[in-house]
Amino acid sequence: MIFRKLYYCLKPAIPYAWRLSLRQWHARRQWQRHGSTWPVDERLGQPPPGWSGWPGGKRFALVLTHDVEGTVGLDQVFLAASLVERWGLQASFNLIPEGDYQVMPDLLHRLRESGHEVGVHDLHHDGRLFESRRAFNNASRRINHYLQAWKAVGFRGGFMLRNLDWIRDLEIAYDASTFDTDPFEPQPDGARTIFPFYVEPEGDRRGYAELPYTLVQDSTLFLYLQQDNIELWKRKLAWVAERGGLALLVCHPDYMQWGGQPVARGRYPARLYEEFLRHVRETYDGQFWSARPREMAEFVTENKACLGRTLRRGRPYRRVCFVGPLFYDSDNRTMRYAESLARRGDDVEVIAVRRPGESPVIQVNGVQVWRIRERQRNEKGRASYVVRLLSFCLHSAWFLTWRQFRAKYDLIHAHSIPDCQVFAALVPKLCGARVILDIYDVTPEFYLSKFQAAQDSPWYRAAILVERVSAHFADHVISANHLWHELLISRSVPRARCTPFVNSVDTRLFYPRSRARQDGRLVVVYPGILNWHQGVDIAVRAFRKVKDRLPAAEFHIYGDGNEKERLLHLIQDLGLRECVFIKNIVPLAEIPQIMADADLGVVAKRNDVFGSQAYSTKIMEYMTQGLPVVLSRTEIDAYYFNDSQVRFFEPENVDDMVAKMVEVLQTPGLRSTLVANAFRFVQQNSWATVSPQYLGLVDRLIRNGQG
Repeated sequence: MIFRKLYYCLKPAIPYAWRLSLRQWHARRQWQRHGSTWPVDERLGQPPPGWSGWPGGKRFALVLTHDVEGTVGLDQVFLAASLVERWGLQASFNLIPEGDYQVMPDLLHRLRESGHEVGVHDLHHDGRLFESRRAFNNASRRINHYLQAWKAVGFRGGFMLRNLDWIRDLEIAYDASTFDTDPFEPQPDGARTIFPFYVEPEGDRRGYAELPYTLVQDSTLFLYLQQDNIELWKRKLAWVAERGGLALLVCHPDYMQWGGQPVARGRYPARLYEEFLRHVRETYDGQFWSARPREMAEFVTENKACLGRTLRRGRPYRRVCFVGPLFYDSDNRTMRYAESLARRGDDVEVIAVRRPGESPVIQVNGVQVWRIRERQRNEKGRASYVVRLLSFCLHSAWFLTWRQFRAKYDLIHAHSIPDCQVFAALVPKLCGARVILDIYDVTPEFYLSKFQAAQDSPWYRAAILVERVSAHFADHVISANHLWHELLISRSVPRARCTPFVNSVDTRLFYPRSRARQDGRLVVVYPGILNWHQGVDIAVRAFRKVKDRLPAAEFHIYGDGNEKERLLHLIQDLGLRECVFIKNIVPLAEIPQIMADADLGVVAKRNDVFGSQAYSTKIMEYMTQGLPVVLSRTEIDAYYFNDSQVRFFEPENVDDMVAKMVEVLQTPGLRSTLVANAFRFVQQNSWATVSPQYLGLVDRLIRNGQG
């Protein structure tokens, strides 16, 4: 903000050639940084809930707009208008009321007579309109005067600067100062959508339609990126058309050069614009609704029940970042949070780790994932485990700080383990972001289980201290189940600042699949992390006896972790290499079908200080696929489930686990009863029923600034 103000103060004294060179240098850097998400950002193509399409059933909408910045542009307005008319289209021309030229009534009349539209472009076009509320209040009265005098209903801020809340003071039907994504603009936070939306009124202040431009500006394409073709226009238009969105283009008559003269610096051949118009007609004729901005605003207003947005802190979305040493594509808890926010239109990022060979940057269902460090779950001792986690904390803190100054975050959602991961959000918190600490696993008890330590260990006491300090730093703490909720309240956080969110299953992903396997085998399945407290070795020992009674049985394990090598040796020692298979971890999206093709799901957790209270998400995931479950009767599982839904066995009792597995596999009536009761439980406790509570917590934290 400070640098932007300084630039616009100094701009009149900076020669144009210098400014152009500076913009070109900046554009090249931004393209290198954002090439994976610009001009096409896959996260932004989702239609709003309830979207019923464009008038006449058209595939997409097209709006052409032109900003006239100086006398050169004013002299070439009708050349640009004639070019648009030649291809059977109409457009708008946005004029500066108190700029470097004078707008004559005859110009307005001729444009309207030709079927075009006139809009107000800023006031002075000096980059200072939104410097302060007082300055905007004074300017808004003048802008409203010109809106009325010109019979205009639309506005666009100079340099795409804006404050959508303040713009409510203007007597307009639409604003066109936003974009879906454009990292080259001085105010780069976009509207995050390729669809128009309606900014809801507030009090006695009016609402209006917001029309984001979605195609690359001609100045960016030809002047700053110095392209000599329209391939980026074609590429983005094809994507917008495929998604059924709004293709809105901003061009400047000032920068067009007509005729066959050599192209001057800071200009581009007008034939490139004509080539785009020809491409639109020849490629998409009959597929698009060609509208002027005024007509688009009427459509948006009529459909505001679907397209309406309530501004949050002057913006139509929230910026949320999740951070933790997690593998995003297999971390269903983080995916549920992040994708729920993304679906409602928020800008969501995740800072995570990656496996060897994976890409450092991906997009998943509207979520931008930065995988900043490589990690393998093969820590053998305390030192290597702690060093790896702390290393990620430091790197994620640096990355979050860098991202914070690129575009301000509203909320940071940090995941343990470790609890101190929350301090990566220090700089965003100092800048006003709210912070959630999500305690997946209670670190002190996890430490005791992982390293078989005693409760009088100094490491255990240190972990409790870190938990308390981390919880105090956070604005709110989330616990992964109700038992841990009470534990955290008893030692680290006030009840009012702690909320339990159980690992509820997301039925958008875990909807019932049809069984694809019919080969006579009996497949027992376990997908998950291979840690000691998970008791997978107990399940392997039990399966050795199950195999004796059911020769067609196989045990499929999908996962990775520090117990993997030990399990492989155990399988070999027990002679199970032909029927027990440890397979590589697979993306979460593949797990439902794997479960649907199995015959039994198992959870064999140990009943130690950690495992007894660690809730397993996979239980409900099994249930969604009609898979009966055999699990150890730990404190946490007995809290949530009963004997009508699952088959319990005594923890760490191999013979009891064998008996329950064989009983379920050999008794069709029992299987049917368990499956039916379990599915009813899932329907009552899925993420769809819980997610509104999480979204409400996020909104409350940001709105009220308190936990």
